[in-house]
Order: sequence, then structure tokens, then C-alpha cells
Amino acid sequence: MSVRIRLQRFGKKGAPFYHIVVADGRAPRDGKFIEKLGTYNPMTDPAKIELDVDKAVQWLRNGAQPTDTARNLMSVKGAMLKHHLLRGVDKGAFSVEEAEKRFQAWVSEKEDKIRKAAQEKLNKLEAGKNSRLEEEKKVREAIAAKVAEKKAAALAARQAAQAEAEAAPASEEAPAVEAEAAPEAPAEA
Repeated sequence: MSVRIRLQRFGKKGAPFYHIVVADGRAPRDGKFIEKLGTYNPMTDPAKIELDVDKAVQWLRNGAQPTDTARNLMSVKGAMLKHHLLRGVDKGAFSVEEAEKRFQAWVSEKEDKIRKAAQEKLNKLEAGKNSRLEEEKKVREAIAAKVAEKKAAALAARQAAQAEAEAAPASEEAPAVEAEAAPEAPAEA
């Protein structure tokens, strides 16, 4: 019986969710399995992988063959590295303590790298948001300046019209006064 470490699909259409399982190679994809090792959710950003590394390594040491995707997921979580280090221990290259020390160093380095990438992504999003806010602020200021110019122009036009309206009756009164004064002058002469 060939034992495989593979993914078992769950979730609805367009929103997959997987269980990482150990199953008989002849069993259907979503059928019977021997043991569940973890889960994989590709819909989150970054994809969420939960894996029992020790169980996965034990199954690898017992001869289970992972599918390509399962192998990639186990590599991300460090199961393949730990399996490799334990083979080195079996050959006498170094001790179990040294293997565990190397594995923990790799895990901490990996976590730091993921944390830095997430922080950079957050900073980039924040910078993009700030730049969009600055652009919107400049546009609003430009619109406010244009509105202020139009209001000032309209006010100036109204004031000019009022000044003309006030000046126009005064100029109409002046000719009437002159007309009255003109007939009186010839009467005296």
C-alpha cells in the first residue's frame, strides 16, 4: 500500500479550503484518510498554513510520499528541512541537539522574514493611502480656490452693477437741473 501526503479539498465553489492528510494512494481525493496533519487556506493574504511538523516528519520517515503541492507546503513550514536534518542525524553527521538548534534558527529566521514582508506591505499600503489623501486634498484646495475666485468675480460684478445703478439716476437728475437752469437764463437777458 502506497501512502501519500496530500490535500483534501473543502470549502465552497470559488473559496477552497484544504486539509493536509495522510491517505492511501488508491483512496479518492476527498475520501478516507489515515490521519489529518493540518490545514491550508489559500484565500487569506498571506495564505494560512497550519501543520503539525512532528507528525509530518514521522510520516515522511515511515515512507509516505507527498504530492508536489503538499511538499511545497511542508517546505514552507519546515517539515522537509527537519526530515533532512534527522537523516543527517541517522548518518552520524551531527547530534539531535544540533539538528534541533539548526531547525529553530531556520524557523526564527523565517518568521522574521515573514514579519518584515508583512510590515513592508503595510507601510506600502499606508504610503499609498497617504499619497491619495494628499492628492485629494490638493484637488479640494484647487476647487475651493476656483469657487472663491468665481464668488469674488460675482461679487465684484454685483458691486459694479450697483455702482452703475447708483450713478445712472444721479446722471439723469443732473440733466434735468441743467434743463431748468437753461430756460431761466434767456428770460433774464
